[in-house]
Amino acid sequence: MKEVLLCTVALIAQTASVSAADLVAEALPMVTRIDDWSGFYTGINGGFASAHQCWNVVNVGGLGCHSATGGTACGQIGYPRQIANSVFGLEAQGNWADFKGSNADLAFAGVQDESRIDEFGLFTGQVGYAWNIVLVCMKGGAAGVSDKYRVFDLATGLTIDKGSETRWGSAVGASLEFGFAPNWSVGIEYDHAFMGRRDVDFFFQPHW
Repeated sequence: MKEVLLCTVALIAQTASVSAADLVAEALPMVTRIDDWSGFYTGINGGFASAHQCWNVVNVGGLGCHSATGGTACGQIGYPRQIANSVFGLEAQGNWADFKGSNADLAFAGVQDESRIDEFGLFTGQVGYAWNIVLVCMKGGAAGVSDKYRVFDLATGLTIDKGSETRWGSAVGASLEFGFAPNWSVGIEYDHAFMGRRDVDFFFQPHW
């Protein structure tokens, strides 16, 4: 079974714990606000994602592919350090998810293959560049996903087989962030997780 998780556009709002020296005003005719992005922060996020799933059975072959799509929301915590205009940091993100999709089984008539993802997490390192209140970052690291699989009869909805697992892979992403108030920022982020190919044991489940 192969899965590539695409966590697309996510809106982020976060607040940072910074010192008083983090905000500096230049002595210019028009005061310019300069932000230091260093310090611990917590935040919330929400967005949309899609996971591409392809099913195979040993000695049977390919059963088809589908995309499991849906919404996601939760939070993150991290610590960046700014040196001149460069920003380096670590971030941990845990998300509730509601990604679901299915396809007609190519080997067995009247059977549907369904997958669901109900949570995922990212632990990444970050490298960025800051222009005053604007921060652009690239990120990369590890990803974990909670997967559930179900094979069911399309006419009756009766579950035939099911399986589940927690999968681990890698992730990359990019973000654009704006500081709109002291210690507050909002941004947009795109993440792409590579979950590879795995074998999953299914269990016969002859009921709803």
